[in-house]
Amino acid sequence: MASSWTARKKSLLFNNLFVILSAILCGLSRPAKSFEMIVLGRILAGLNSGVSMNVQPMYLSESAPMKLRGTVAMSSAAFTALGLVLGQVIGLREILGSEECWPFLLASNAVPAMLQLFVLPWLPESPRYLLIDLKDKDSCICALQRLRGHSDLSLEMEQMLAEQAAIKGQRPKSLCELIREPTLRRQILTIVVLSSAMQLCGNDSMYFYASSIFQEAGIPLEKIQYVVIGTGSCELVTSITCTVFIDRVGRRALVMGGYSLMSVWAVVFMVALSQQGHVSWMPYLSMVCIFAYILSFGIGPAGVTGIMPGEIFDQMARPAAYMICGSLIWIMLFVIGLAFPFILQGLGHFCFIPFLVVCVSTALYVGIFLPETKGKSLLEITEDFTKHSVKRKNVANGWSGPQEIKSTML
Repeated sequence: MASSWTARKKSLLFNNLFVILSAILCGLSRPAKSFEMIVLGRILAGLNSGVSMNVQPMYLSESAPMKLRGTVAMSSAAFTALGLVLGQVIGLREILGSEECWPFLLASNAVPAMLQLFVLPWLPESPRYLLIDLKDKDSCICALQRLRGHSDLSLEMEQMLAEQAAIKGQRPKSLCELIREPTLRRQILTIVVLSSAMQLCGNDSMYFYASSIFQEAGIPLEKIQYVVIGTGSCELVTSITCTVFIDRVGRRALVMGGYSLMSVWAVVFMVALSQQGHVSWMPYLSMVCIFAYILSFGIGPAGVTGIMPGEIFDQMARPAAYMICGSLIWIMLFVIGLAFPFILQGLGHFCFIPFLVVCVSTALYVGIFLPETKGKSLLEITEDFTKHSVKRKNVANGWSGPQEIKSTML
């Protein structure tokens, strides 16, 4: 919620202090012989991740032109995937994964923080924040000119001024105020469904299976660490691909397609696991399923989920919406981490049945209830949600439209 009372850019700059302190504590933990320093350092790193995963896509989406809003905001997911791959690479035993170098490995997250501290001060603040929150039109125009160069800003300013007029007199909503707001309940439900499904879909559980599956496929134990890098590379490739195509294909199609493909691969994966002891080539099919599942996750769910609060909530509700989104992502990750061993013990080879249910349900929800946001202004997106809610309310009340009124009058 930091960005609801301070600027987006300042929030990101201040957030780097957490990860720098984390790197110092972890880097010095071995000489100090203190595991408490590691625990505190990892907590600070977690705080940094929680803030950055919410504020960064919000800053990017508010600073991007409407035609490229998805591409710019999705770049956050692409660089997150890049960070995952780089972490896997520097975690190799030949680099920083040895027993002697692990403090440097834990402290390496200070490098991107220092890079951001050097680069971010040269970038402008979010134009929407300057105009709508601070009511500073001149600073907004200046920020837009720095971002767009000599492009015509009249249409973009007109859209932002229309949004400013639509929420005139309002102040940033707190979490409780957002939840109590009846006109935003469908948007809130959408964020809850997508954020929860992002972790409950079982993508992280695929990494749990990766090493054992690769070993059963005959890959030498000392070579598995290199093959595992391929799993992170899959997510990176699809994140980059999604970044390129999101403003052409649309958000709705990518999310629905991603979860639909994950549903298919979950079924194939469970069949392959159940037959591994009977058919010699089944471990190879399991390997294909691991990579395909992660690729399908990266097609849409991995990146689009994080940008949806910026797409469907206005300036006053957006920070609280990102708080809901980010909190649910981390809570559900914690829940899956605790629950998966028990799911595995109880269901065995069919442990992906709960994840299959989540993927199918989410794909259906997106297909039925989520309007497309590609190339639309916030006011148009809000109108789509309102129309859908009114239509369903009328159907629930048994209203069949103007024809019913006409027959009643007769």
